[in-house]
Amino acid sequence: MQTNEDGTTTIGVGLISVGWMGQLHSRAYANLRYAYPDLKIRPRLVHAADPAPARAEEAVEVLGYERASADYRDVLNDPEVDVVSICAPNFLHAEIGVAAARAGKHFWIEKPVGRGEHETREVAEAAAEAGVVSSIGFNYRHAPAVEYLRELVAEGRLGRVTNVRGQMFADYSADPRGALSWRFVRGLAGNGVLGDLMGHLVDLVQYALGPIHEVSALTSTVYIERPELPMGTGTHFAVIEDGEMKPVENEDYAAMLVRLSDDASASGAVGTLEASRVAVGPRASYGIEVYGTEGSAHWDFERMNELHLSGGLGAENQGYTRIMARPGMGDFGRFQPGAGTAMGYDDLKVIEAKKFLQAVLGREALNSNIQDALSAAQVVTAAERSAESRGWEQSSPVAGTTASTRV
Repeated sequence: MQTNEDGTTTIGVGLISVGWMGQLHSRAYANLRYAYPDLKIRPRLVHAADPAPARAEEAVEVLGYERASADYRDVLNDPEVDVVSICAPNFLHAEIGVAAARAGKHFWIEKPVGRGEHETREVAEAAAEAGVVSSIGFNYRHAPAVEYLRELVAEGRLGRVTNVRGQMFADYSADPRGALSWRFVRGLAGNGVLGDLMGHLVDLVQYALGPIHEVSALTSTVYIERPELPMGTGTHFAVIEDGEMKPVENEDYAAMLVRLSDDASASGAVGTLEASRVAVGPRASYGIEVYGTEGSAHWDFERMNELHLSGGLGAENQGYTRIMARPGMGDFGRFQPGAGTAMGYDDLKVIEAKKFLQAVLGREALNSNIQDALSAAQVVTAAERSAESRGWEQSSPVAGTTASTRV
């Protein structure tokens, strides 16, 4: 890192894996200077790694990295790299996360950080030992409407929160001809929709309402076989005709009953959380409904810039008012001048990049961190245990998270 005379700090960026998410991280770094010019942070795209030659070339020719390699270790060993984005397939996250920490690199890593609680804890311990800053790809929490919902809950404007209902419903595997990518293989992905989508939902609930203490869960696999997709030849969105059928080794659907902890902003609340990767109809219906004694609120990612809000019992007109995201809600004003002009998914990643780099520079630590990832992984692992035991399972408190708690 280098700070110029005008106070601008240049931060060397490394990227591991140049797929869709790697491209998104790169654009987020590049757009940071336009959304947050006053922060005087200038990411410098230094070194990218991808074993596919075409993607390595793309990193330089299209994304603007100064150099590229086939081996991620070359990025971690580069002295000009200060921070690294880890966007590799899920089964490599823990290995690379631990390696990044031991190399002294601050890292922004996509979720799930590990294949369950054990691997996530290994990364958390490595980051703590090395003293590096971590940030996690829990992008939905950064939506301005979600930030506003968190404020409403913390300030008690919905009254005492009684219950929450959350869903992460996607259709990317709704077609039974959908390819058997690594996401369906337990040795590579670990769990299925629990890690892929439910982990996002757990973080969303914990960020807005507070830590989940206890769960009771069930899971099911809707399609027990899928046509095989050779590694590295496509994505989990691919549809294959007449392919060789192989078994699906993890769950397509998961549901949880939850109880929040006593120190949560929504202390004592209960609820239901569902996740599916085979839903027909929803494309990316990711959201939560929060119900309190004096009001309630609904948010759904498919309508990211809206929050549906119901007032208190004394209101003349019961029902919901559509609140449009606007300046003053989260970081909305950094991207759009007024309500009705929508932010998009990519903008959430710019916010993530900003929070990550601010924490790296020792400024505000508003970023999701490895402790948040560990907490979410513990809840998901407790859900796996519960689905097997058919009983209630607890998740232990994790210190250092950004979950919403009572002051």
